[in-house]
Amino acid sequence: MTSSKTGQITIRSIGAGGDGVANLPDGQIYVPFTLPGEVVNVARDKNRATLMALLEASPERQNPACRHFEDCGGCALQHWQDEPYRLWKRELVVGALKGRGTDVEVAPLVACNPHTRRRAVFAARKTEKGVLLGFNRHQSHEIIDIVECPVTVPEIIARLDDLREVGALLAPGSGPFKLAATLTESGLDLAASGCGKLNDEQRRALTALVIKKDFARLSHEGEIIVEPKKPLIHFGKVPVPVPPGCFLQATAEAEETMAALVLAHLGKARRVADLFCGVGTFALRIAEKSAVHAVENDAAALAALDRGVRHVQGLKPVSIERRDLFRRPLMTKELLPYNAVVFDPPRAGAEEQALELAKSKVEKVVAISCNPVTLARDLAILQKGGYRIERVTPIDQFLWSAHVEAVAVLTKGRQ
Repeated sequence: MTSSKTGQITIRSIGAGGDGVANLPDGQIYVPFTLPGEVVNVARDKNRATLMALLEASPERQNPACRHFEDCGGCALQHWQDEPYRLWKRELVVGALKGRGTDVEVAPLVACNPHTRRRAVFAARKTEKGVLLGFNRHQSHEIIDIVECPVTVPEIIARLDDLREVGALLAPGSGPFKLAATLTESGLDLAASGCGKLNDEQRRALTALVIKKDFARLSHEGEIIVEPKKPLIHFGKVPVPVPPGCFLQATAEAEETMAALVLAHLGKARRVADLFCGVGTFALRIAEKSAVHAVENDAAALAALDRGVRHVQGLKPVSIERRDLFRRPLMTKELLPYNAVVFDPPRAGAEEQALELAKSKVEKVVAISCNPVTLARDLAILQKGGYRIERVTPIDQFLWSAHVEAVAVLTKGRQ
């Protein structure tokens, strides 16, 4: 097959992005929504192809859970049965580690349930027929107007029409914008972006609608438009008033699993540094048993963590520090007071911090990551510095996607 023609191919594997991979004389091509062993007709465009016809289906193929699958770009692998899908996802972590020469125990994938993702970022656009609200089509900016989503919590999906009403008041003409909905203990927290400057009439109408529809809050580009109820989320026993657009783990279920792994490894550590701590996902749970120094560059997240701590008694001391750990990691001398360190950086990882940790005498480290490639890099640095990687646990909180979370526990100086 040439680089711009149709033809028949056989899928050999699933790539790291969740697409089927076929090997041709002039290189690999990637075909979404296919499975290993399947024979398919495709229309090729350079190294990508569109599935035109499924000629021989894999016995591992199943009916997708959602009517929008293959249109909506949110999910890549609903058509794959659970067992091979989970083995493949675990292998993303195994392969990344082996790519860095790290051969360690990788636990079985911790599965997460459908209908548990507590935050959805919807693409939206106003049309003559109403507001389109959903997700972008695969490899496109076209918005697929959804009526269901088996990934997202029902509390959000049940409010799609209400969200469209909010979107109709926010919409900047016919241009696209974003509307995120997060489930909190106070109700849905809405955060819009890309809507341009809101005028006074829009603000009044939005305020009335948000109150009428019993949403907890609406913000735009980080500015609170109306907040009938302070959005709260508990981390351990601490209720935290989360700021607009703050980072949260995708599912509460996965967060509890990660927290349990963190706490089990820390044990009776007296002083812990929680780096890239966000709003206190782990720090506030750790503080029930250990003194914690929480470090984060997001001022609003740190302020929310601090407010949560001030309203709960019985915690060990919690100190906070605003710091850009990419530019200014905690240096080896600064790590001396700590028995343990937890770090949960963005996808870019924590290379500079890992280099300092590798030179330290910190006994226990927990590394949490949503990117197996940068996690493997950081673990290799720590391993070179004398740390033993005891176990890596992959967690499937990004269901049916090519993304996977992982928690690695390490020790130094103890046998």
